[in-house]
Amino acid sequence: MSQTEENTMDQIVGLCKRRGFLFQSSEIYGGVNGFWDYGPLGTELKRNVRDAWWKDMVGAHDEFSTLPNATKPFSMVGLESSIIMHPQVWKVSGHYDLFHDHMVDCTETNKRYRFDHVQGRWAEAEKKTKSDDGTETSSTVKAFITTIAQADETQDALVAQALKFFGLKGKYKDKINWTSELLSLEKIDQLSEAVAPDASKAGTFTEPREFNLMFKTTLGALGGEDDAAFLRPETAQGMFVNFKNVVDSSRVKIPFGICQIGKSFRNEITPRNFTFRSREFEQMEIEFFCYPGESSEWYTYWRNRRYNWYTSLGISPDNLILREHHKEELAHYSVGTADIEYAFPFLPQGEYGELEGVAHRGDFDLRSHMEGKLDKDLNVQLNEHDQPKYRGSGKDLSYFDDQSRERFIPHVIEPSAGADRATLAFLCEAYTVDEAPDDKGKMQSRTLLKFHPRLAPIKAAVFPLIKKEGMPEAAAGIYRELREAGINSTFDQQGAIGRRYRRQDEIGTPYCITVDGQTAEDQTVTIRDRDSLEQVRVPLNKVTEEIQGRLKG
Repeated sequence: MSQTEENTMDQIVGLCKRRGFLFQSSEIYGGVNGFWDYGPLGTELKRNVRDAWWKDMVGAHDEFSTLPNATKPFSMVGLESSIIMHPQVWKVSGHYDLFHDHMVDCTETNKRYRFDHVQGRWAEAEKKTKSDDGTETSSTVKAFITTIAQADETQDALVAQALKFFGLKGKYKDKINWTSELLSLEKIDQLSEAVAPDASKAGTFTEPREFNLMFKTTLGALGGEDDAAFLRPETAQGMFVNFKNVVDSSRVKIPFGICQIGKSFRNEITPRNFTFRSREFEQMEIEFFCYPGESSEWYTYWRNRRYNWYTSLGISPDNLILREHHKEELAHYSVGTADIEYAFPFLPQGEYGELEGVAHRGDFDLRSHMEGKLDKDLNVQLNEHDQPKYRGSGKDLSYFDDQSRERFIPHVIEPSAGADRATLAFLCEAYTVDEAPDDKGKMQSRTLLKFHPRLAPIKAAVFPLIKKEGMPEAAAGIYRELREAGINSTFDQQGAIGRRYRRQDEIGTPYCITVDGQTAEDQTVTIRDRDSLEQVRVPLNKVTEEIQGRLKG
């Protein structure tokens, strides 16, 4: 994010609202926390992210590509499974038992917090108290002052909370003795010594308890316990339960991938950081099925391929890392997992947030849906004595290799990306402040979104320089031709030309086409590049061809 002024998340959020990228859901009624609506430009941007993912992973996939040591080339096919699935799917997959966070409540403020999101520092100061008879006493009090503020606001929030707790005024903040660095609430043994955010006394936190993240719903009219179902917390299970259907109907051979884009729902305790953590979100997932002996190599392949996808669309390697999980971080099914992480502006300097996970799931999922899983350790080891806690479908989800005559359970590599997080990352990366000349040639600060042309919501803007001398008619003709060619364009004839350029810069339009007085003389127009500010003359009848070439390049 190269720019001459400091970039803040508030500026990006403000731009998104002002220019119609994102709105708070149900905003006129006060909004619903954890839900967001995409405006006209946001809809186009997110659709372009999805389309780029689908084209690169499925539509333009090279059916003859393979790895050096792999035995066969691989195919990629699509699927669209339903949001509500049989409840047993979530029991067998482990979500019913394991898909939860720990939460704590404050009994004073009646606010709820995710346990691992509350952080704070130990502090000491003189605290004055009054007895029933009005006698005032003071004593040295030590307490753990907490907050859930964003990283750049944490210390200010802790100071304000400490002043409130100790009964001090702002000018006496130096009387507070901070005795530790920032710690998670999880590190504190005695919750009775912790002061909850906005609380006036210590000890108002409840003990942490499990909170299942799945949204529960009801099927049918009666609404009994037998009619309970869940909105899916991930799209992956739809691909696992349809594995046999895809193999039998598509005639694909292992190795191959099933790809899906779709909505998922997680009842997050504390949604935060704009669209980074929401209750309704969209996933772009691949389940790649391969020979067990080749799974490690495919795992490496998909980690690198997915990392390179982000950089190919404009994410700087300086803001992107590929982080392998430590053993203690691994999910119950995972043989290995790597996260592709991005340096979001709302995070402290040097910290990264998950953009996509690439997991080596082994054969856990297919085997679980065949046979079930044990309550003991989630490993399927069925025999006549051991019965699973949750029974699988009983359907044969193994794969038969008609060349080797071998039957086996494939291993799975899962690249799982969030469409909303990817869209947010591309927005943050594109946000730039630099300088450009105004109508009088004077350098002025400008805000622009440097989207990769494939992702830009609007690819080209067409301007008549003035509203007469046939310029609007010529510009309208260019606009119609671009739209007919499938290039999303806009037409703007309001305001000075410099102001129109600024509007398009701020929404990320790569190219502006201006019809001016010279157009009638030599049948050429000006094409201006958003990033370089270079302007070139192009024949009127070559404009669409020129824009198409630039978009492909």
